[in-house]
Amino acid sequence: MDISDLLDCKCQTRNFSKFIPLVMNSHKHNTSPIATLSFSSHYKYSLFATSLDLKRQRFTSPLLLIFLFLCLSFATSMAVSDSDSDSGPVVQTTPLVTFLQRVQLTALRSYSKKPDPKFYIDLSLKLPHDLSTAESAFDDLTTGSRDLSVPVEKLEKFVHEYFDDAGKDLVHHEPEDFVSDPTEFLLNVENDQVREWAREVHCLWRTLSCRVSDSVIESPDRHTLLPLPEPVIIPGSRFREVYYWDSYWVIKGLLTSKMFTTAKGLVTNLMSLVETYGYALNGARAYYTNRSQPPLLSSMVYEIYNVTKDEELVRKAIPVLLKEYEFWNSGKHKVVIRDASGNDHILSRYYAMWNMPRPESSVFDQESASRFSSTLEKQRFHRDIATAAESGCDFSTRWMRHPPNFTTMATTSVVPVDLNVFLLKMELDIAFMMEIAGDRKGSERFVKASEARKKAFETVFWNEKAAQWLDYWLSSNGDEPETWKAENQNNNVFASNFAPIWISSFHSDENLVKKVVKALANSGLIAPAGILTSLTNSGQQWDAPNGWAPQQELIVTGLARSGLKEANELAEEIARRWIRSSYRVYKTSGFIHEKLNVSEFGAYGGGGEYKPQTGFGWSNGVILAFLEEFGWPSDLSIEP
Repeated sequence: MDISDLLDCKCQTRNFSKFIPLVMNSHKHNTSPIATLSFSSHYKYSLFATSLDLKRQRFTSPLLLIFLFLCLSFATSMAVSDSDSDSGPVVQTTPLVTFLQRVQLTALRSYSKKPDPKFYIDLSLKLPHDLSTAESAFDDLTTGSRDLSVPVEKLEKFVHEYFDDAGKDLVHHEPEDFVSDPTEFLLNVENDQVREWAREVHCLWRTLSCRVSDSVIESPDRHTLLPLPEPVIIPGSRFREVYYWDSYWVIKGLLTSKMFTTAKGLVTNLMSLVETYGYALNGARAYYTNRSQPPLLSSMVYEIYNVTKDEELVRKAIPVLLKEYEFWNSGKHKVVIRDASGNDHILSRYYAMWNMPRPESSVFDQESASRFSSTLEKQRFHRDIATAAESGCDFSTRWMRHPPNFTTMATTSVVPVDLNVFLLKMELDIAFMMEIAGDRKGSERFVKASEARKKAFETVFWNEKAAQWLDYWLSSNGDEPETWKAENQNNNVFASNFAPIWISSFHSDENLVKKVVKALANSGLIAPAGILTSLTNSGQQWDAPNGWAPQQELIVTGLARSGLKEANELAEEIARRWIRSSYRVYKTSGFIHEKLNVSEFGAYGGGGEYKPQTGFGWSNGVILAFLEEFGWPSDLSIEP
């Protein structure tokens, strides 16, 4: 072996030295550490081949042997790092989102009063600039800053020069089916004061109605907002895009408001997302492509059909729903629990395709993960955080192994009651729609699937002593079947424990309903203004003292449709408490709020990672749906 061979080996070491910062800095370019670390096996094999080649030449220099030892040690360490990284799926985001995370971080380090991080991730590039010129200008701005902070006035000048404000790529849309006083609107609301307020809530649909601007459709890479074919109803405030599960309760309200065209448009938008991505996104933003939300698309189609009898919508929806059903019942979302008799029960869990800080809250997530020392721990924590966001209930002690310790978040280890209620409802909905479309065999197949999932509810979730359905904690990673254990049920009380009563599979059983009504009445969840989300005041927004419109509606609707007198009375009482408190909050603040503090009458909710929001899509929908369901007698005051 001559000196040129040795120089070839030195070149190999230079390649390794380039590889190390590639791995360490992969996050700067939003490259998955998983994808980057997978190259380690290549180096291991190339080193092995090099050593064999050298042995053939019988070169035994001590220097070379030391070099080979160091190289092989490095390759081994890289192989170990493969096993020490999270191997779950990751859906990459866009270059614009990655860059805006840098802007977001600088903003949060520059302002003394922290701005909303979501504002920066919702910015869109201003013409005539492109991403490369904006990045170059930002590099110049932050050069020399050790902590990435810059003078506020310089940052604001940069943002104004290179970006359009968050929300500017949504433009107001006047709904074609909106009238200020619809025909046959809430005929059973006889109280003039309540009726006038209901009209005001109805008129909020105009305020929340938008369409995606032409620039999003023409130049999607300049925006984080995604193009959609139809106008949208946004939740309001910081939420400047359509959200998946919110849309179900928005549609309930739109149907009460006789806005059928707008309701169908929301479903068309969600179906377009399923057709594009294979699932309905958390929201219509580029940074939400890595997760979904509670699957309620079939319920939206079902509700619209019940009012409009639109068979064309049903036929269009079936193949889309089949695609979404596959998403939730395969891969990482699918889990198998084996009972004592050896029978396997197929259920589903939330599982986000992301293991990094969420772009819309990246600084918050990084700070939360700072107590973890290893990359694997941080990646798993970030996945569980994103998975909690997929659940729609972000955040709650429900997902924590050791509540209220936020860093014990382990959402991927929970088989949730409510997710599987939504999927059981999806199976029943698809069976119903296939029957309408003339596909009897398909309908029978989904009826059988629903029966199997209902059996799983009895085996895995139901707790006879508590008379509630309890979330189930997995003992392993969920990739293989595992045997059911009683101690794995989460015995803490949550509103979601009563979610199954929403669907006919459960509220049609009179004896079961009696047990559930008694359990709910004694649970401690029923508060002065509605149903508490949990009994724990953790500071997280999906815990006490907050109550949320979706959970009120699921439980109230199920109780009311059971046909049992005591269940209907309890449902009406909860609904009236919610309506009265919402009315008081509206009159004192001038807004409908995202959530209420139900432990106090007339108080809006708080907690969590952002300020209380107003608008508000699903809250408006549930108020109108409750008034449609229960009416309001002329002699019943809305004041307590």
